[in-house]
Amino acid sequence: MKILIVNAGSSSLKYQLIDMENESTLAKGLVERIGIEGSKLTQTVNGQKFVIEEPMENHVVASKNMIDALTDSEHGVVSNMEDIGAVGHRVLHGGEKFTESVIINEKVIEAIKENIPLGPLHNPANLMGIMACKEVMPNTPMVAVFDTAFHQTMPPKAYLYGVPMDYYKRLHVRRYGFHGTSHRYVSARAAEFLGKDVKKLRIITCHLGNGSSICAVHNGECVDTSMGITPLEGLIMGTRSGSLDPAVLQFIMNNDGIDINEMLEILNKKSGLLGISGISSDMRDVDEAAENGNENALIAQQMLDMGVKKYIGAYAAAMGGVDVIVFTAGIGENGMELRERVMEDMEFLGAKIDIEKNKVKGKETDISAPDSKVKVLVIPTNEELVIARDTLDLVTKAK
Repeated sequence: MKILIVNAGSSSLKYQLIDMENESTLAKGLVERIGIEGSKLTQTVNGQKFVIEEPMENHVVASKNMIDALTDSEHGVVSNMEDIGAVGHRVLHGGEKFTESVIINEKVIEAIKENIPLGPLHNPANLMGIMACKEVMPNTPMVAVFDTAFHQTMPPKAYLYGVPMDYYKRLHVRRYGFHGTSHRYVSARAAEFLGKDVKKLRIITCHLGNGSSICAVHNGECVDTSMGITPLEGLIMGTRSGSLDPAVLQFIMNNDGIDINEMLEILNKKSGLLGISGISSDMRDVDEAAENGNENALIAQQMLDMGVKKYIGAYAAAMGGVDVIVFTAGIGENGMELRERVMEDMEFLGAKIDIEKNKVKGKETDISAPDSKVKVLVIPTNEELVIARDTLDLVTKAK
């Protein structure tokens, strides 16, 4: 079966077509600037790019262009839409309603709408992608795969905040966690790579990119994660502040005369690596500036390093030790220097990397030193494959 994977943003739509017979990617595409001047679709097949540049006023038009590109007689990969057996949609926030992926029906759509207050930026966009695909592919089964689902195994001691219980019972205020498909994939793949049973391992997965989160996976299940009710909590990120004393908000707001909406805009879009370094939200730019003596860039670099170290230490303590540490996502997979800095002086945990083995980018590798008791791995993430596998499984069972 060929499965289409869709990840819709507010003005973008990413897609992949995967042939599940051999789990190979047939095509990748990105539609940019939906509803904005300069709309463009770029599709890549076997390294060859195909571009459509025309106005795309909404996600329905973008989805039609996606189908046109996939079925294009010269640049496409399928003859018609009947060749696509199902569509898997990435959905950010499933709240407490979804502990696993589900076939999309009206009840699921309503539940995604109910979780919009928890994912105000992403859930509406994800819904637009679902509704657009349903309009242009009305007879194709569709599945929702939630970023939050993998983390639903956390116990209350990990997911509750220290606020009155009424807020949880009435408003569902709790830690939900994100990047769940990535943490799920790399933890399972790490066990497979090592030839071990994931249900007998204590794994710490470090998903480090423009958005970053860390997850404690004990016996195959998430027991804690760094992101919270939104993706703002945890490590400093490209433009996000990460965790801070809530009183900081009141202090800044009172001092500068700004409201909570402007404050959250600052914490989400003007903080993190960008805000601290004053250079960029891209770790590569921050690293280059730090090497050239920019003190603020060096501080930003050190803050991220220390944050990752602290979570690894905390999660090792929470699980009574650690067997495997995994680095994944853009910075985790490609940041050789960051991995080296994070793993420095971690011998007390039994974790040590081999500097030569660590000289690798975007490749599945064991970078542990020969005498390291803890395996340290680089595992490129593949969230699309997780979505495709879940979609295939659910659609096959439903037949």
